[in-house]
Amino acid sequence: MFHENESVKDIKIAYIGGGSRGWAWTLMNDLKKANDISGKVYLYDIDFEAAMNNQIIGNKIDGKNWNYYAVKAIGEALSGADFVIISIMPGSFDEMEFDVHAPEKYGVWQSVGDTAGPGGFMRALRTVPMMRSIASNIRKYCPTATVINYTNPMAVCIGALYREFPEIRAYGCCHEVFGTQKLLSHALLEMEGIEATRQEMSVNVVGVNHFTWFTSAKYKDIDLFDVYTRFIDKFYETGYNREGLGNWMNNSFRNNARVRMDLFKRFGFVAAAGDRHLAEFMDNADYLRDPEYVKQWMFGLTPVSWRKNNLKERLARSQRLLSGEEEYALRETGEEGAQQIRALVGLGTMVTNINLPNVGQLSNLPMGTIVETNAVFRNDGFKPVCAGAVPDSIYPLISRAARENDKMLDAAFSLDLAYARQCFFELNMLKTLTEAEKHALFEEMCQGTKHYLKDYR
Repeated sequence: MFHENESVKDIKIAYIGGGSRGWAWTLMNDLKKANDISGKVYLYDIDFEAAMNNQIIGNKIDGKNWNYYAVKAIGEALSGADFVIISIMPGSFDEMEFDVHAPEKYGVWQSVGDTAGPGGFMRALRTVPMMRSIASNIRKYCPTATVINYTNPMAVCIGALYREFPEIRAYGCCHEVFGTQKLLSHALLEMEGIEATRQEMSVNVVGVNHFTWFTSAKYKDIDLFDVYTRFIDKFYETGYNREGLGNWMNNSFRNNARVRMDLFKRFGFVAAAGDRHLAEFMDNADYLRDPEYVKQWMFGLTPVSWRKNNLKERLARSQRLLSGEEEYALRETGEEGAQQIRALVGLGTMVTNINLPNVGQLSNLPMGTIVETNAVFRNDGFKPVCAGAVPDSIYPLISRAARENDKMLDAAFSLDLAYARQCFFELNMLKTLTEAEKHALFEEMCQGTKHYLKDYR
């Protein structure tokens, strides 16, 4: 039970990928705002200079309740840690350029390229060995720590952690569901004139990461499926975009929720991720036929050139924060990591969506496959909420996505490129390609990421 005068001190957090100029700053922001917990954050990164810079920035942001320390050895970061946060970039944007853009010459367009399809597959081959090493070190230095992962491909990363260290206490966080809760709050305002926060949208989450669905949604005693149906009837042709949902005309992460609306009309349940991610789990002809067709659906293909330019901007901001030219302004990030930590140390209870191995929370998907549902957080840990069976209309889609995730994990654990090729050929996104085209694409994409495939046969 949370009491306002309670606090928890001396928490140790190990941050793997501690040189991050995105997630790390978000954590620093949210820990600063959570004034009833305090402790130390150890920043480990293969780029030690980046971790050192974040040590300075973190201590400028706080330095009182939370102290930040950059370390050169992962063991120093992990030893005795209560929490481990993983947010790493598996490779560089040069490798991701092959992930996203190499398939385009074969007519395969990816709007994200970090989870599903050929881009997600190659990223998995790079990421899984890293996750195995991290899991092995967690087993060695802090086996009882709670591990929070933000790295994509999320389901494959969580699967790798558990397969390498079955007793690990790990889960994966993703904010895609939050955006659709927010969309439902906008629908409630548009159709009923009722203002509510996204946290007040009570939803039952089923699916796999980046392909999540709501099988029920309510605000108090109001059935939001009825509200959403009328909302879609009004905005289906034009799409819907308001402040806080992104601008599809000038943003590489743009969308007007038309894919979500279309999926609701087709399958009867609320698709609960951003349009860019959802499109990659469907047949290419549905939403990703070509760039012009994508425009009709009012979402964006995110080129890696945008990501590279954005990195330059974040590096420049890092220098401004270091020099004092810019002062970090606290903000509402919308992320929940700090609140989850609060709940896990006994300062309240919360329910939110996370990625975990299936132990029955989705009754008609294979046990052990990584699924995304709600879970309860409190001081005795995190436990998935039983979400029931995946409904018949969306079961074939979700089960296919789950199988592809499991195949990616199998391929990466095998360290065998011949077996990986077989798994790659089975990807739904490549089903219109000939065997020769699949073979050529696989060879080209392996060449683009060869630096990270040295341990593969």
